[in-house]
Amino acid sequence: MSRVLIADDEDSMRTLVARAIAMDGHEIVTAQDGAEALDILTREDGAFDLLLTDIQMPIMDGIALALSAARDFPDLIILLMTGFAHQRERASNLQAIAHDVITKPFSVADIRTAVADALASKAGKA
Repeated sequence: MSRVLIADDEDSMRTLVARAIAMDGHEIVTAQDGAEALDILTREDGAFDLLLTDIQMPIMDGIALALSAARDFPDLIILLMTGFAHQRERASNLQAIAHDVITKPFSVADIRTAVADALASKAGKA
């Protein structure tokens, strides 16, 4: 299956998303913020199929993370998550690098479907 890096500063959200995606057999690595996620991406030379990141986080937000990740690892699929309308508007400028923006709150089925769709888009490009 695929390797997924999840970046979210909320422990409960990170755990929920990790468990939901793991149900489909994906290998999950988690980070508490964008800076930690970027460190992991760099250390593992971008060896992930998908980056799933919250937009609003301390230290480095998801948009800064997405921009850095897309620059350094152009084959990485990026999904953004947010519970804030103004953050969704900020992300609208990232259509060229982000597959989609998922609005919180979402169900387990919603996040699993979004991840499956994003990963299927990569398979379609291969």
